Amino acid sequence: MNTYNTYVVLLRGINVGGKNLLPMKTLSALLSDHGFQAVKTYIQSGNIVLKAHTNPGASIAMLIEEHFGFTPEIMALSQESFHTAVKNNPYSAYEGKYVHTYFCQSLPTIDHDKLTKLASNTEQYQLIDKVFYLYAPDGIGRSKLVAKIEQCLAVPATGRNLNTINKLIEMLKNQR
Repeated sequence: MNTYNTYVVLLRGINVGGKNLLPMKTLSALLSDHGFQAVKTYIQSGNIVLKAHTNPGASIAMLIEEHFGFTPEIMALSQESFHTAVKNNPYSAYEGKYVHTYFCQSLPTIDHDKLTKLASNTEQYQLIDKVFYLYAPDGIGRSKLVAKIEQCLAVPATGRNLNTINKLIEMLKNQR
């Protein structure tokens, strides 16, 4: 018997600046029509919680390409992997809008010189497994580090602030 597992799916670079437009309501219906269960989305930046038999990343990429004409980077994490990343966050006690979690497609090879050069005096960061945690108390809008984060990590990554992470945790708790 095939069982369903719960996944957190994070899409990178959608609905930004009028590019890679992907309405979450439409995507949610599409995913449900293709056999994914209990599909829930949060805001327009590509946060999805769903149930699938296997890791849904490749299937979702194919559906988006077929129906919307582009393929975003997709980080599909098992519920367990997501919870581990949350538990490992060294900055979780800080205000949510200043704490950012970058989920990497594979294990980063950090360019420490570039990272040190780009980080401001107030920014703190730590890499644990395939997750890069950043505390940016001055915000990320003008952060030189955030602007070049993937260059520093040398792998595709997508970031979410702690407020969004907490909302995804809540969505996981409500998953049936």
